[in-house]
Amino acid sequence: YSFLKGCVSMPLPKEQLYTVEDIYKLPDGQRAELIDGVIYNMAPPGTLHQVITGELYATIRDFIKKNNGQCKPYISPFAVFLSDKSNDYLEPDISITCSPDKIDERGCHGAPDWVIEVVSPGTQTRDYGIKLFKYRMLGVREYWIVNPVKKVVNVYDFEKDKATNIYAF
Repeated sequence: YSFLKGCVSMPLPKEQLYTVEDIYKLPDGQRAELIDGVIYNMAPPGTLHQVITGELYATIRDFIKKNNGQCKPYISPFAVFLSDKSNDYLEPDISITCSPDKIDERGCHGAPDWVIEVVSPGTQTRDYGIKLFKYRMLGVREYWIVNPVKKVVNVYDFEKDKATNIYAF
């Protein structure tokens, strides 16, 4: 291929990777998640998102209390550091943790037992894609994706490695 003779191969520009420290440097009120060193800004949730999140949280909290459960539910904004690496910082809509030793004033260190994300138009790709993968690989036992537009809940039982179950509202 004579037309390639004068071409010089150039390296691709490196993507800047961020750490949890960069998240804490964001201006007050700016919410973002950090996944594999990439910052994803988060828009404020809409009213329907807040209503669904609040109702789920209250129902789960009340069930745990009524049954003298050891687990604790946390509602966003609540930091989840999935691993010891400093390149992941997530804020699931609801996370339930049954190991009190994972919790401190900064959030949850390690995988929560159960994570619930309420899909918003801006988070849909991450919730069904990269977060699904991260939660599964790093030890979350169960992951729910609640989709208010489609009025369905996808339930992923990673502990039993079952196929996804989909439930209508």
